[in-house]
Formats: sequence, C-alpha cells, structure tokens
Amino acid sequence: MISAVLRPFALALFQGDADPPPLRTRRLRFRAPRWVPFTDHIDLVRTADFVLAWVMFGTSLGQLLEWVEARGEPLSDTYLYLAAAAVSLPIALRDRWPLAAWRVAAVLLPFSFWLVQTAGHTTPPYTGQTVTMYLLVAYSVGARCDRQITIAIWVMSALTAWIVYPDSMAIVSVGLAVAFLFGYNVRVRRNATAKLLREEERSRAAEGAQAALAERARIARELHDVVAHHMSVIAIQAEAVPLKARGDPAQLEAGLGEIRALSLEAIAELRQVLGVLRDQDGRTDTTPQPGLDRLDELVANARAAGLTVLVERPESLGEPPSAVGLSAYRIVQESLSNAMRHAPGSTVTITLARDGDSLRLRVRDGGGSAPGGPAGAGHGLAGMRERAALLGGTLEAGPAANGGFQVSATLPIAGAEETA
Repeated sequence: MISAVLRPFALALFQGDADPPPLRTRRLRFRAPRWVPFTDHIDLVRTADFVLAWVMFGTSLGQLLEWVEARGEPLSDTYLYLAAAAVSLPIALRDRWPLAAWRVAAVLLPFSFWLVQTAGHTTPPYTGQTVTMYLLVAYSVGARCDRQITIAIWVMSALTAWIVYPDSMAIVSVGLAVAFLFGYNVRVRRNATAKLLREEERSRAAEGAQAALAERARIARELHDVVAHHMSVIAIQAEAVPLKARGDPAQLEAGLGEIRALSLEAIAELRQVLGVLRDQDGRTDTTPQPGLDRLDELVANARAAGLTVLVERPESLGEPPSAVGLSAYRIVQESLSNAMRHAPGSTVTITLARDGDSLRLRVRDGGGSAPGGPAGAGHGLAGMRERAALLGGTLEAGPAANGGFQVSATLPIAGAEETA
C-alpha cells in the first residue's frame, strides 16, 4: 500500500519519463536554410521557447539587479545568474524533456525564492517570470506525462507553496490544476487521434489484404480453369492419337497438329490471365476474356477429346454481359473437363436459357463407359460456386437422377449489366 502511494512521487522525481514530442506540421517545422548552423530543420515551437527563455532570463536578471542596488548590499553575480536561470532554463527544456524541465525548476526555484526574498523583500516570493515559467512547465507535464506523475507533481507543488507561503497554497493549487487539466486534455485528445489513425491504418491494411486475397482467388480460378481444361484435352488427345493413327503418318500428323493447336490456345489464355498480374493496378485485362461467343470452340475441343456434346441454346439468348459470359464459359469449360476425366466417352448435354433477368445454365453427362480418372481436390467445383456467388447467382452440382453428373447454375444478368 505504501509503495503504491510513493511510486508516483518516485516516478516524478527520479524514474519516470515523458512521452516523445508530437510530430509537427509543416507550418511548425520546416527545412532550415543552408546558412543556419547546427541544424537541418527549424522547429518554431522550440524556437519560440528559446526566445522566451532568453527574454525571461534577461528580464529576471535586470529585476534582481535593481533590487540588489536598491538594497545597497551587493550579492554575488553567481547567485543572480542562478536565480535568472531558474525561471528561464525550464522553459528551454520543456518541449523536448518536460519532466526534466520540472525537475530543474524543483531544484533551482527554492534558491530563487530565497534570493528574491533577500534582495527584494517581496511576499510571496513569486515573480511574474516564476509564475509564467511554472505554468508553462505544468502544461507540458500534463500534456506529455502519465496521469499519476501529473498528480504527484501537483501535490508536491501545492505542499511547496504551503511551506514557502501558506496563504498562497489555495491559489497556487487551483492555478496549477487548471494548467495540468488543460495539458491532460490535450494529451487525451492526442492519444485518441493517434489511436484512431492506427485503427485506420490497420483497417486499410486489412482491406488491402482482403483485396489481394480476392484477386489471388480470382486469378487462381482462371488458372485452374484454363490449365485443367486444356491439359485434360491435350492428355486425352495424346493418348488417343497413336491409337487412331495406327501407323498412318497423315493421321498422326493431323493429331499432333490438333495437340499443338490446343497447346497454343492454352498458352494464349495463360498469357491473358498472367497479363493481369503484370498490369500496374492488377485490374485491366490485356486481351478480351472469353465468353459464350467461343462456346463452339470449347465444344469442338471436347468432341475431339472423345465426348459427344449436344448444345441446346435458343436463338433469342443474345450475348450476355462480359462478366456473365465469362463465368458461364468457365463453368461449361470446367464441367467438360470433369466429364473428360471422370466420364470419358459419355454424352454431355449443355442447356442454355434466359429466364427473365437471369441466365440459366445446365451441363449434364450421362456417365462414361470407361473408368474415369482419380478424384481431384475439388477446386473446380469450389471455383464454379465462387463465380456464381460473385455475380449474386447460385450453382448446384451433384449426381443426376438418371445417372451421370449435373451442374446447374443461375447467373443474374441485370446486376452484371449495371457493373459491366
């Protein structure tokens, strides 16, 4: 209990320290001209403190000399300079080291009080310079030091005023309380502003990280769809071409030509996706993204890989917005890739229809006659669901009622037209 009571006083006198000086605006701190020695920057607050300290030193010294001359008994110049420094040095220190400034004042002021009473016989021994200096230092302590240190200094100052001149204790206590409270209010507002800025920085960092994750997910979906589809078709073609050719150089050359064309198409789409990464803002595509206008190319590649693909698309479907067309294209592409891997040789039916302000899409395979490949990691289905969700649509995927696998998606067109 006793240690808890004495700790604030120990912090104020010996152990404590103040907050660092606040950052100055460009109006208060700017680069110094070349002809100014010893510094690269000029701080107007500290410059004003040094000027005020010099004025306080000169006026206090002149006042003490007048009192000494009127008294008729000479005093050592050292005493006079120390008394003048007692009301000026703390002002010069208060901005950089406010707690050290108060400690200097606490050490030198008793000597100043004695000298003022000896030379001038004033009661109480508080000059205008002393009052101004102590109020400025008290404000700096309140604005830069912990609350318990401020309270301890206020208590010690009030007790010192009672010892020096008991009748001044009340007014000294009230005046210092006002200075301390004003400084403390500035400190609270400054800390709240700094905390708000830190929260805003964390919020911006979190938003940036979220945007980066969303962009990475988008690029991952694009890469997965491009690589999975084209590599599946190329792998199937590479396996089927030697069987089809059966030693016929012409068929072998034709099959290898198809594989080369698919490889070039895959490289082109990969360059298109990676071009977004090279863009300065990460948003501008280097070439137009595929849409339903390239659905026939997709179907032709799937048929070349051994699938029987049927497309049901009304003539009134029209061309949907680019975002919807890209998502529909990628959903069909991933569905055909899954059919190649897990239901080779099956019949796949692609149904497109427009229902009001939505595009309805269904891809269904009948199940392959040959055994399918091993199950993947599930990124394709997750990517298709993400594409539909980003447009505000829905996607369902699972076994069909009569066998096989079915993917059904509903993609809103109205919202995509507004954002396209």
